[in-house]
Amino acid sequence: MPRLTEQEKQEIIRYIEADVPLPDKYRFLLFADKREVELVWDGKTNEVCNTVLPFQVIERVGEPRAEKDKAAQMTSFAPDARGRQLRSWTNKLIWGNNRLVLSSLKNGPLREEIENQGGLKLIYIDPPFDVGTDFSVDLQIGTDAITKKPNTLEEIAYRDTWGKGADSFIAMIYERLVLMRDLLAEDGGIYVHCDWRVSGMVRLVLDEVFGSDNFLNHIVWVYGQSARGAKAIGGQFARNHDDILYYRRSPGHRFNGDLVERSYSFGEAKEAGFRQDEKGQWFKTAPRGDYTDKSIARLESEGRIHRTRNGSIRIKYVLPTVGDHVVEYVPAGDSWVDIPDAMHMPKSEITGYATQKPEALLERIIKASSNEGDLVADFFCGSGTTAAVAERLGRKWIVCDLGKFAIHTARKRMIGVQRELRAEGKYYRAFEILSLGKYERHHYMGIDPNLPEAEQQKQLETRQAAVFDLILQAYRAERTDGYARFQGKKDGRLVAVGPVNTPVTRLFVEEVILECRQKHIPRVDILGFEYEMGLFPNVLNEARAEGVDIALKCIPAEVFDRRAVEKNQVVFSDVAFIEVKPHVYENMVAVELTGFSVSSSQDSISAAEMSLKDKAARIVVERGQIIKVRRDAHGVVIRQVLTRHWTDWIDYWAVDFDFGSRQEIIRVRNQESGEWEERWTGDYVFANEWQSFRTKKNRGLLLKSEFHECSPGPRRIAVRVVDVFGNDTMTVVEVTVGVKNYGETDSL
Repeated sequence: MPRLTEQEKQEIIRYIEADVPLPDKYRFLLFADKREVELVWDGKTNEVCNTVLPFQVIERVGEPRAEKDKAAQMTSFAPDARGRQLRSWTNKLIWGNNRLVLSSLKNGPLREEIENQGGLKLIYIDPPFDVGTDFSVDLQIGTDAITKKPNTLEEIAYRDTWGKGADSFIAMIYERLVLMRDLLAEDGGIYVHCDWRVSGMVRLVLDEVFGSDNFLNHIVWVYGQSARGAKAIGGQFARNHDDILYYRRSPGHRFNGDLVERSYSFGEAKEAGFRQDEKGQWFKTAPRGDYTDKSIARLESEGRIHRTRNGSIRIKYVLPTVGDHVVEYVPAGDSWVDIPDAMHMPKSEITGYATQKPEALLERIIKASSNEGDLVADFFCGSGTTAAVAERLGRKWIVCDLGKFAIHTARKRMIGVQRELRAEGKYYRAFEILSLGKYERHHYMGIDPNLPEAEQQKQLETRQAAVFDLILQAYRAERTDGYARFQGKKDGRLVAVGPVNTPVTRLFVEEVILECRQKHIPRVDILGFEYEMGLFPNVLNEARAEGVDIALKCIPAEVFDRRAVEKNQVVFSDVAFIEVKPHVYENMVAVELTGFSVSSSQDSISAAEMSLKDKAARIVVERGQIIKVRRDAHGVVIRQVLTRHWTDWIDYWAVDFDFGSRQEIIRVRNQESGEWEERWTGDYVFANEWQSFRTKKNRGLLLKSEFHECSPGPRRIAVRVVDVFGNDTMTVVEVTVGVKNYGETDSL
């Protein structure tokens, strides 16, 4: 410690006794490990999350179904041999808070799996750098387009990012960058996408986390080839670029970005000074430079010399043509002017996300800083552009997002890429959808997932009453006593909260019905985080037969955020149920989707009508219908029902023809030995063996799957449906395969 004067010592004591922070000068006087330049913000801490939560596998997507016509689906059972699924590594699409995801990847058992793949070679992130960013998504319901607003969880994350202005943004990005640095391979690199709002701050954070000597490039991505289309702003130059900051983990990083491809139409090629020779080949020329006469003679024999009108010798470089475009390979610079912005992306790429980036941008980054077979990651993945480009370029990937709808959009996009690669006879990989699931709930409750089940149960019991109070507050229900199964009351209906760590079971519902009969309770709401498969609709019909009206509600994850609870922002959605009809023909099984019902209500039409201004519109979900309410220029309110048929609710559905054959295994640390051990959760992994979904280009939806060959005997078939808002529902049906069935299913 440096020598302090007596006056400085006394002053430090006075500050401590007054319980006020020491001035910055004492930080540098007291601690020898000081930096010449350091970024400081309110609440800065070097503490980084080290929580390890087990990842739960929600779904595994292996072989995508082949795109065939409807007749072929009914008659052809031979697998499509084009394309092949690569083994060893399964790509990962993770739903969850990236802070917990990064910490669990860094410190958990998946770290070993990542290292076995050679480590994480490249990270690209596009964090929410715009204080006014719009995270809404454009959706289509039937023939109508609507805008989906961000859910409460996304809004909370956004408030955490910008709630205190720059301080909270820097604190958010700093911790995540430290975790990413520790995950990155020694020869890896990271690209951070930002713009004028935060590029200066992010550069300083990156310098602090990675070291200024590991800074490589400040890339300027100019929208289009010039400032054309840039929005004019009074009193300043138009802003028409984003910034991408490129850092390495350490010297020796991999880099393949020496040349980039530029494509010119024939007209643009002429404007650029390119010529055509007598063979019709396009070429460009360069000065002779220091070529010797002998070298010039050799080049002339190869047709590589071009003489100008005044006799000067220039070196000729033939340029390839692709279709009606000339292609040139030029040294890569840090000003990228040849990649259009999101407004001018190919229509086939557009997903409806306002913050989506073009695939050409990610293609350049991934090609420059990774090789085929390398592992790349994106922890703010949005609609999945990084994953889509990585898959096409033969890279392995891990991507993550907080938004459930983002994960759903990325899932559809990646299945589309699998289908595309398979049709082209190219390799592709399976991917799995992971989440922190109930273990994230345990984390918020302070329960250690690595403890034995009995110890976890003890922790759960001590905290459960407080959690129930929080759930009831979020549901705006008042506490009530004197019941075995009911904890609250709301609008004349009693409220039963299901278990925190297990699904609401048939037994739980039957106990609710029994207490209703005994105490003459006519109306009940059941709140649950999860529900047992195959519970609906029979259990509701049984309750009605007993004279009990039961409404089943899903508890959202944001119930654990007290800010959302206190502001009445937590929305409990109604549980949907699926109707399916299996078709069995000897050893072949197909599934038909025959119904989908949801009674969800998120707003009232009358409230929406009162809040509307002229020429404005709003989407309302009321009693299972999606309704567009608009007020015209004359103040007349018009209601338009968008969900004309139950199929309008469905965006995606998939089938697992052997549900229960793949146990869900998590890896947790043994408290005594410190080793990772496998544990069965009691659940099963949904193996996506057939799927149909809507895209921007194709709004159609198949309602009957292909026939799938199955081994004889009884089996459980699971069907998963995702609605237009990204909410998923699953049901399970049982069939017996290998028995001749007559009637409707006896014909293909």
